[in-house]
Amino acid sequence: MAPARENVSLFFKLYCLTVMTLVAAAYTVALRYTRTTAEELYFSTTAVCITEVIKLLISVGLLAKETGSLGRFKASLSENVLGSPKELAKLSVPSLVYAVQNNMAFLALSNLDAAVYQVTYQLKIPCTALCTVLMLNRTLSKLQWISVFMLCGGVTLVQWKPAQATKVVVAQNPLLGFGAIAIAVLCSGFAGVYFEKVLKSSDTSLWVRNIQMYLSGIVVTLAGTYLSDGAEIQEKGFFYGYTYYVWFVIFLASVGGLYTSVVVKYTDNIMKGFSAAAAIVLSTIASVLLFGLQITLSFALGALLVCVSIYLYGLPRQDTTSIQQEATSKERIIGV
Repeated sequence: MAPARENVSLFFKLYCLTVMTLVAAAYTVALRYTRTTAEELYFSTTAVCITEVIKLLISVGLLAKETGSLGRFKASLSENVLGSPKELAKLSVPSLVYAVQNNMAFLALSNLDAAVYQVTYQLKIPCTALCTVLMLNRTLSKLQWISVFMLCGGVTLVQWKPAQATKVVVAQNPLLGFGAIAIAVLCSGFAGVYFEKVLKSSDTSLWVRNIQMYLSGIVVTLAGTYLSDGAEIQEKGFFYGYTYYVWFVIFLASVGGLYTSVVVKYTDNIMKGFSAAAAIVLSTIASVLLFGLQITLSFALGALLVCVSIYLYGLPRQDTTSIQQEATSKERIIGV
């Protein structure tokens, strides 16, 4: 059970960020491996749907542990889930956006190298920064804005001449991959800040909020699954192409999603940047060892700029873990 937000220790924050980093790096490499080695390619949409189901089941179990008794557990579900259609509707917004993001992420990674995907995905930082300013009434310092533009420059270098794998040859469509990652980035920025605002605007349990979001998420992803792959699924089956590696990827995605909600609840979206920077390094090293990735100079410089910008962005001059209620338009855009 996660501690109360007021009593969160530095160790707990570091623990969550460390686990989130390792899971993100492992997920990127493992997903890339399944997409390049599978003899029969599975449906990525079904994997996203199953991920939502697993996250829901884990959240239900954690809520039961948090409440401590069957009676309080039933009362909590009845009050906050079954008896709160308004709250379910509120949490359906990020679940819908996250569903789109997850599907776009699967599509992007199928058409991009693992390291390119991981670095390019960091465009969610400037998108998140803008959403934070507009939605949470926070201010960003000039140094933070500089780091945002530095990040854009780094990602541009990565896209200009991306690294190429030499040992694994896979038919890819980079244009489709970058288009999918752009949509995923926009979804990530909005949904992350929206969910943070919902979590920190009330004392409702984190696991209750997760259950509310994942319930609608299952409906959304299941509908999306049959809209995009319905005919093939009926012909080949829902679990077509599934292997132990695919289930491992789904498990990593589920754990990563849960830890992301914990990090957002007890720190903020800015702290997620540190995790992303470390994941870039780890996934790149893994790609070199496993896929024979050749790092070009432009890719290396771009990755370096991304890591430095994420570090600078994570050095705010103010407390960014709580929502400010008052801020002028000028302060929100420029900051001090």
